[in-house]
Amino acid sequence: MASTLDLTPRASARGVGSNADVPPVYGYTAAGSAFERATRPDYFGWLEHVRSAAGCTRPIRLAGQLLTVDASTGRVLGERHTDGMPDAAIYTACGNRRATVCPSCAQTYQRDAFQLLRAGLVGGKGVPETVAEHPAVFATFTAPSFGTVHSRVVKRHTCRNRRRCDCRAEPCHARRDVGVCAHGRPAVCWARHEAGDAVLGRPLCLDCYDHDHQVVWNLFSGELWHRTKQAAERWLAKLARRRGIPRVEVTTATGKARKVAPVRLSPGKVAELQARGAVHFHAIARLDGVDGLDPDAVVPPPAGFTVADLVDALRHAAEQIAFHTPPHSDKPQGWPIAWGDPSKGLDIRPITTGIDGEVTDGMVAGYLAKYATKSTEATGHTSTRLTADTIDDYADPDGDHTARLIDACWRIGRPTTAPAPLAQRPREPRPRPGFVDPWECPDCGTHTRYAACPVCVAQRQAALDTEPTKPATANPYARLRRWAHMLGYGGHFLTKGRRYSVTFQLLRDTRVSYRRHEDQVHEHPAAGGPPADRVDDDTPLIVGTLTFAGVGWHTTGDALLANTAAAMARERRTTGREELTHELATTPAGTAPAAA
Repeated sequence: MASTLDLTPRASARGVGSNADVPPVYGYTAAGSAFERATRPDYFGWLEHVRSAAGCTRPIRLAGQLLTVDASTGRVLGERHTDGMPDAAIYTACGNRRATVCPSCAQTYQRDAFQLLRAGLVGGKGVPETVAEHPAVFATFTAPSFGTVHSRVVKRHTCRNRRRCDCRAEPCHARRDVGVCAHGRPAVCWARHEAGDAVLGRPLCLDCYDHDHQVVWNLFSGELWHRTKQAAERWLAKLARRRGIPRVEVTTATGKARKVAPVRLSPGKVAELQARGAVHFHAIARLDGVDGLDPDAVVPPPAGFTVADLVDALRHAAEQIAFHTPPHSDKPQGWPIAWGDPSKGLDIRPITTGIDGEVTDGMVAGYLAKYATKSTEATGHTSTRLTADTIDDYADPDGDHTARLIDACWRIGRPTTAPAPLAQRPREPRPRPGFVDPWECPDCGTHTRYAACPVCVAQRQAALDTEPTKPATANPYARLRRWAHMLGYGGHFLTKGRRYSVTFQLLRDTRVSYRRHEDQVHEHPAAGGPPADRVDDDTPLIVGTLTFAGVGWHTTGDALLANTAAAMARERRTTGREELTHELATTPAGTAPAAA
């Protein structure tokens, strides 16, 4: 038997638990601990108490006081403390999106992502259903080449399921003119790699590969995407002007009127780390119009705009946008940032709504939702944020591909304003101790024998203390150390335009409202209705003063029971959806189908 309580990240010594209390030993195995818990008279009450976080791998435990307050008068109707609850704590799910960290929370996040992305294509959840008629495309933007890597290319697929593709691949890098690279290593590979080969994405020569350029590209990929979106919108605005479509006058939040382009881009994208460790983006781009009376409304684009115009705008932006990063001591001219070869790395396909078509709305939403729960798993590296104490466990300038990428992040992200080591500093003569000859300060008239006027020094220090604090660093590469465990990429893995679809917060509030009313017979609140925190005057409020008590289950037996109960509940829901699908002959919402 072992506890699943977390270890404090700020402990001075490894192995120190974050909680001082030690749970009693219920048994020597997880099964024995689970049996002891299940034989208690309060077992079913405990199971109901942890139901909200039962499937979570490392739930968060909260301790404190709960007050039931009358919303109209403010009078306290009841009082409860977590000391009287099972395990003296309230369990809540961690909410982590990564499937390798918490599969249950990642599944919830994936379903929310599916609903969010699909609502931007077909409507619902508060989004008008007319968006299904807007031109929309599914685009994939990839990083450029930083060196030759092992790859698997199938020119003609004969398999029915790409996930289990067993088609015959082409030779990896079959060349006859180049035998070895500049470092004396083979520059060819005649192997026909299988789908799960561990060498896929690994460089043929680690010394030839530009690891520095790749991590810098990952760091600035978000800026590259932002500029690409702006360039595509400028292309569409010029196209509207050539077609004689006038600009639309809108009123800003400050009350000023300005004219904007009659068409705009509403994107939603998901970032994915390839096996080589480079980021590429899968994006949904929808074309919308602009309503002068209501700028936030989602309206169709002007007549005449088609999917072909949207494809041309994105392709033009991907080919034209490129920039150089700020100077660095290792690279004074900076690194070039641009997308990969448009003929190979840019794939833009129109999206059709319904179940017919090469790329459908459900297929795209499921494809993006699947990658929203992944991180660096494709590279084989999974770790939390790295520090100066743990960087040596993962970074190695002479190690494998991933170790060199992490080393590049830590090396390029070093502080550029750090003082020189003591051994390299020039030795300056120290001032002789004692007072100087008496003198009069010309600023304040103070007579003193100190080398500096004590009155002026105190005033100057007080003025410095009242000045606003400066930014922590002006080094644009400093974020590489913070995101070294992500190989330099520090952006969100799922982002969207403000008008593309609903928010995760709305979906979570809707789930909370449903759980509050699921035991009642009246109608449940609609998904596009008011938030969950809006209540009537007669509804009592639950006011909690809770504090963080720890992370994890007390014993592996508790985790076994809670996770088993949650798994059975998921099986029942899955079976119910399958039965409903069979009856309605449609794909159930929330299921993420595989994409080609």
